[in-house]
Amino acid sequence: MGHDYSAKELVEPSPQDDTSDSDSLKYTQQVGGNTTKATYQEVSGAPVEVNSPLGYSVGWVTVIFLNLSKMIGTGVFSTPSSVVKGAGSVGLALFYWVIGYLMASSSLSVYLEFASYFPSRSGSEVVYLEQSYPRPKYFFPTVFAMQTVLFSFSSSNAVVLAQYLFKLADSEATPWKLKGVAVASYTVAVLVLAFNTRWSLRLANAIGLVKLITLIFIGISGLVVLGGHTSVKDPKANFRNSFDGSDAATAYGATNALTKVWFSYAGYENAFNVVNEVRDPVKTLRWSAPLSLGATATLYILANIAYFSAATKEEVIESKVVAAGLFFEKVYGTGSAASALNFLICLSAFGNLLAVLIGQSRMLRECGRQGVLPFTSFWTSTKPFGTPLGPYLVKWGLTVVMILAPPAGDAFNFIVNLGVYPASFFGLLLTIGLLVTRIRRKRLNLPAPDYQAWHVTIAFAILSHLYMVVMPWYPPSTGATGGDVSFWYATYCAVALGIIATCGVYYYVWIKLLPRLQGFRWHQTVLKLENGATAHQLVKVPH
Repeated sequence: MGHDYSAKELVEPSPQDDTSDSDSLKYTQQVGGNTTKATYQEVSGAPVEVNSPLGYSVGWVTVIFLNLSKMIGTGVFSTPSSVVKGAGSVGLALFYWVIGYLMASSSLSVYLEFASYFPSRSGSEVVYLEQSYPRPKYFFPTVFAMQTVLFSFSSSNAVVLAQYLFKLADSEATPWKLKGVAVASYTVAVLVLAFNTRWSLRLANAIGLVKLITLIFIGISGLVVLGGHTSVKDPKANFRNSFDGSDAATAYGATNALTKVWFSYAGYENAFNVVNEVRDPVKTLRWSAPLSLGATATLYILANIAYFSAATKEEVIESKVVAAGLFFEKVYGTGSAASALNFLICLSAFGNLLAVLIGQSRMLRECGRQGVLPFTSFWTSTKPFGTPLGPYLVKWGLTVVMILAPPAGDAFNFIVNLGVYPASFFGLLLTIGLLVTRIRRKRLNLPAPDYQAWHVTIAFAILSHLYMVVMPWYPPSTGATGGDVSFWYATYCAVALGIIATCGVYYYVWIKLLPRLQGFRWHQTVLKLENGATAHQLVKVPH
């Protein structure tokens, strides 16, 4: 054919110990270099990389800080105003943070059981959906891969970082100045990670430690304020009748508040994106992942108590996305102490950008390894720096577009909601998929997992995701444009589902229609790159 495969090699898949179930699915067994536990998976899924081309630099410290750094980003510093506005009272707002923890904890159990089934596959949802729903062939890999690419932006966190940078500089931010600083901040984050995996993880851990200390400091400061040891007058005012106003809360307000809380907990699953870079991953994750989530939830509640001890409910609502900045001004004034704490929040937001980039780059790489995206080598290769440079570039490009495109005033709330909704949609499918996987593995007489979630936990996770999928369609009492954006309240739901439907159309055109029209069939091969990375690739074979 004239192709040069000196740098890469295409070979036929050669599964070991294949078995077939009643649905004629074929399974393969492979032991990765990070564990002695075998990964049993359906053969159409991306092959196990026995030697991870990204190395094995993720230990328990990195697992904790990958999760913690993604959760403690901008959410707890920027969303309390939206949460209390939707809840109607301080007491109910605090209760929502507890509900959010329970929702995240139940979903974490689902991820832990999936990781025990596939201990040598990174990419979390990419893998778990691929293996839960292997038929129609390539359908879920294609749809989820496309939506993962399209939603792989971090513009909301970059915008909040820019807002805090302007607050730190005590400068007025015009919409386009804000966008420019957000783009510059995200560009720096990508450049920090692009050149070395091990040192980028160490830097992310260091910033994660600073973030942890910052939130601990805010929590302790709040307790000091409550004790009456600062200049704040009547710090317990919000807690005397803390549920006053709850009766004014609406279904839309409650859903909007829970959406913001869920956004703040997003990240409890981040370490599952790097499972193949963790030695003995199930043993490490089963204690370190719950620890990071529990510590974060405790600090979130303490931080909210701190905000409401220093400012009135109305002041917190008016603070919009700079609630923590309001707290610092109330307690420490506008001098150097407040500036130093605002700098720590900026560093925290920057660390969140790094943690998200690390996790989602692995998801994008795993999508590319499935072979359903064009240009397989672009997504899979770790050349020239041993990092997933292709996914980093894609995330940078999409984030810049999403920073510059939406109107500045509605950008944050719209993009937060747009990111949460498909996560809830696929989270529901993922949790149901765990039950499907259990049944299928039992039928195949495969070994029991090292970790198994409780049935009641799975049921709660299904109900949580179902609520987050259905209730955002419930209209606000103030009318169709009375939500937290200036246009139709459910625009983000419609846009999210529209994008997912478009991904389904892409699957039909790419996998079904083109082969029929052009007289070929897709043939799955294994692509071996020069750096040891492996992937599936679909090649055209004429009829």
